[in-house]
Amino acid sequence: MKIYTRKGDDGTTGLFFGGRVRKDNPAPEAYGAVDEAQAALGVARAETGEGSELDTLLVRLERDLWVLMAELATADENRSKLDPGVTLVTADMVDALEPIIDDLTTRFDPPTEFVVPGQNRLSALLDVGRTAVRKAERRALVAAADDSHVVPYLNRLSDLLWTMARWQEGQFMPAREK
Repeated sequence: MKIYTRKGDDGTTGLFFGGRVRKDNPAPEAYGAVDEAQAALGVARAETGEGSELDTLLVRLERDLWVLMAELATADENRSKLDPGVTLVTADMVDALEPIIDDLTTRFDPPTEFVVPGQNRLSALLDVGRTAVRKAERRALVAAADDSHVVPYLNRLSDLLWTMARWQEGQFMPAREK
């Protein structure tokens, strides 16, 4: 099997469950931004210990992002074919992020001023992931269906990544004098 198909040489891309759109259509712009965010989380994960709490959490989030990409890559007329939690983001997926945020915020003292990213490599990478998620959220605003949970999920995920970055700052390095 060859990785290239040449089908996109005309500037179009295939959608989940069929159909083609231009690559600059809001749908590929949105799921492409989610793909970028997923890759950023992968870079952060590469800095964690395999099987660690953070590694396990990041893998879970990366898999959730597959669900978002599937939903965003589906034409409106095929939305009925989506499977909740597998190819369709659910309210439960959004809600499931909140207890994680709540738990992690108990593990560090909250910052009292704006955060300057870069206290350590891992927290900085999580902040890069957070900014990629925010970009994906902006792109998803125009691509997601009105009843979709994609935008709330991305919004909550960016909150979680901010929290994870602050948690990791406390895990590995004391605060540096600025």
